[in-house]
Amino acid sequence: MNPKQMLVSIIIPLYNEVQTIGTVIERVQAIMKSTGINYEIIVIDDHSYDNSLMVAKLYPVRLYSLVIHGGKGMGLRAGFAKARGDIVVTIDSDGSHRPEELPRLLYPILNNKADLVIGSRYLSKRSVDAKELNMFGVKLFNLIIQMFTGVHVTDSQSGYRAMKRDVLAIQHLKSCGYEIETEMLVKTAKSRFRVFEVPISFRQRTYGSSGVVYLHDGFRIFVSIVSARVRKV
Repeated sequence: MNPKQMLVSIIIPLYNEVQTIGTVIERVQAIMKSTGINYEIIVIDDHSYDNSLMVAKLYPVRLYSLVIHGGKGMGLRAGFAKARGDIVVTIDSDGSHRPEELPRLLYPILNNKADLVIGSRYLSKRSVDAKELNMFGVKLFNLIIQMFTGVHVTDSQSGYRAMKRDVLAIQHLKSCGYEIETEMLVKTAKSRFRVFEVPISFRQRTYGSSGVVYLHDGFRIFVSIVSARVRKV
C-alpha cells in the first residue's frame, strides 16, 4: 500500500469516558499528523450518561451517538459501517492504549505482511498491568481459538487493532458486546487472512470501572468462538 494514496479510519468506541476521551483524540491526531498518512477519526458514543459526548463534540471528528446503550460490539459495528478507510483501526477510549504506538500496528499492513494486526499486551517485555482473572481468561481463549483455527495469538481479547478493509468486508459481524474481538479474529482466521501481533503497552484504568462482567462476558466470548467457527463467514 502507498501511504500517500490511502486513508486510515480510526474508530473510538465511547461510553462514559469523560476524563480520557479528549486526551485520546488529541494524541491520535498528533501521531497521525506526524506520519503524513490521511486519516479520519470516528467516535461512536454508546449512549453515555456522563459528559463524554459533549467533550467529543469539541474535536474535529466524525461523531455518532447510538440511541440506546448497545455495548462495545454495537458501537464498533456502527463505526465499521461509517468507515471510509483502506485500513481500519480500533482503539479504546479509556486511555489504556497508547496512540503513539499506532504506527507499530500500521506498518505490517503497509508492508504487506499482514491483513489483521493485533496489539498484544503479552508480547511486551514490560509486565502487564492487568488483573489475574483477566489474564487467565485471555490465555484460555487463546488456546481455544488456536484449537479451532490453527492460529496462535497471545492476546485474542485486545481491542487495539488495525486491519485491511477487505478483512471486514466479508465478516457480517453479529456481536453486540466485548465478544466482538473474538468473533472478528475467528472469522479472519477462517478466511485465511494473515494475522500478526505486535507488542504494545497497556495501562489499567485508574478511575471508574470497566464494563466487563467476567463470567457473563466470558461465556459470551466462548459462544462467539464456537458460533464464528461453525457458521459461514
